[in-house]
Amino acid sequence: MSNLIISVTLTSDSQITKLNKKYLNRDFTTDVLSFKIDEETPEGETFLGDVVVNTDQAKRQAKEYGNSYEQEVAELVEHGVLHLLDVHHDDDNEKTIHGIKLDK
Repeated sequence: MSNLIISVTLTSDSQITKLNKKYLNRDFTTDVLSFKIDEETPEGETFLGDVVVNTDQAKRQAKEYGNSYEQEVAELVEHGVLHLLDVHHDDDNEKTIHGIKLDK
């Protein structure tokens, strides 16, 4: 397995809304977006993609869920990376982080 590279961008409500509208045709804010690229770099590593975290939403969710801001951002990065790895939201009662399955 080659090394995996991801980029993580921290942004605001307004910026993530613009990305959501431009790429997903959704005119609202969200906590995290993932854009899978999955390309090999010249060095033989795999650039998996981009994770964009909304820090404004992370602050609100940290308060709502009783997490620290840092913990909430870390969980949102994890959520985004899981999407890049093709793990998606579930519709049942399996253990989840922000609606993402932990076990397949």
